[in-house]
Amino acid sequence: MTKSVKNIIITFIIGCVVFIIGNLLSGGFDYDNITEFLIDFAFYQLYSFVLGYSNMYYFDYLEQIKWKKEDRFKRIIIGILGSTVITLMGLFILRALTNILVNGMTFSEFIQHEQIKYYQFGLWITLTIVIVFHFIYFYNKYQQNKIKEQKVIAGTASAKFDALKNQLDPHFLFNSLNVLTSLIEENPENAQKFTTSLSKVYRYVLEQKNKELVTVDEELEFAKTYMSLLKMRFEDSIIFEIPEHATNPESKVVPLSLQLLLENAVKHNMVTTSKPLHIKIYEDNGNLVVENNLQPKQIVKKGSGVGLENIKQRYNLLSNKNVYINQQSSSFSVAIPMLTKQISSMRTETASKIDDSYLRARKHIDDLKEFYYGIISYCVVIPFLIYINYRTYWGFQWFWFPMIGWGIGIIINAFKVYVSDGVFGRNWEERKIKQYMGTDDDQDTRWK
Repeated sequence: MTKSVKNIIITFIIGCVVFIIGNLLSGGFDYDNITEFLIDFAFYQLYSFVLGYSNMYYFDYLEQIKWKKEDRFKRIIIGILGSTVITLMGLFILRALTNILVNGMTFSEFIQHEQIKYYQFGLWITLTIVIVFHFIYFYNKYQQNKIKEQKVIAGTASAKFDALKNQLDPHFLFNSLNVLTSLIEENPENAQKFTTSLSKVYRYVLEQKNKELVTVDEELEFAKTYMSLLKMRFEDSIIFEIPEHATNPESKVVPLSLQLLLENAVKHNMVTTSKPLHIKIYEDNGNLVVENNLQPKQIVKKGSGVGLENIKQRYNLLSNKNVYINQQSSSFSVAIPMLTKQISSMRTETASKIDDSYLRARKHIDDLKEFYYGIISYCVVIPFLIYINYRTYWGFQWFWFPMIGWGIGIIINAFKVYVSDGVFGRNWEERKIKQYMGTDDDQDTRWK
């Protein structure tokens, strides 16, 4: 449906509503014949189209102005004052043309007989419609901005998390090839074994790097394999202690976190036969700790800054829990949280959130369409029933029953469409479902 057709339908509906209200206020539908009824209806439609379109163009003009967020109140005042002036000018021109062209008055006679009371009804109706229109407009703007902000936040988090994960693939391959290069010079036989083991390790990297979390047991198993690669190069110069399994098989960590921490330990410390590097992995207060004796190299090559910072940023996107670093005179340890259960849904499940937001927005649009169609039907059918009642037997005004009953249904539908919070609002059902499922909107959508 084009904007012009939509505007024509809106102005026609407004004309029908104003026609009904005007006749009810003037004492009822007191017409001598159908011709008189149609002429009066046509005049109401004329006034509705002229005033409606003039105010719509004025509103479109205001929309082209780039208003600041703090100018919202100013925008409403200017909109209402402008509509008042446009309505008064429109009513004056329409009344002048009607009295001069239809009633045969001169312009001076029209001016002499003109009174302010002739403008009160039209002005009251127009201002009521304008105020309601502004309320609906700013409410929809508010809802659109909320959806837009959620999509921006979700999209930013998703892009950032994907970027962090994509760093792991080339980073791991680059460092592994550096190890292989050193090993070829030092021990060609172990270099062949390293190449075979590297293919298995790299398969794990490719399989797990796109996951947000993996179980601690999976990560421990991979750490053992990666340690075997390091042992091929450093032999007895490096000593590992690692648990067989996690105490909680459901606990999870970010993938490749242990590999990055083990790599950093080797990278920043001396690893020699006389000063072997001791690396220990253990659990402590819900954390998986990687600890090594501190024997820093005097000259350390500048790295790419991926390792530890990558882990901290990924945990920051997934959970409220932090990565803890503890450096002492003789030891260095990093504790990464073992995440147990999901409170609501992971923040990084942004694709699902966007899909859910789209589905909710789509449902809201369908509800709006149903609401608008209901109003259109109401404004078309009810006047027709009033006319039938008037033409058949006005002594018993039965049209009030369908008008009030149907009107109550429209009010309930309006509550459903425009009210988000409160009892039976649009968010009420979702909140109740989460409440009975043991989740709540007040809780953060992260892991713990």
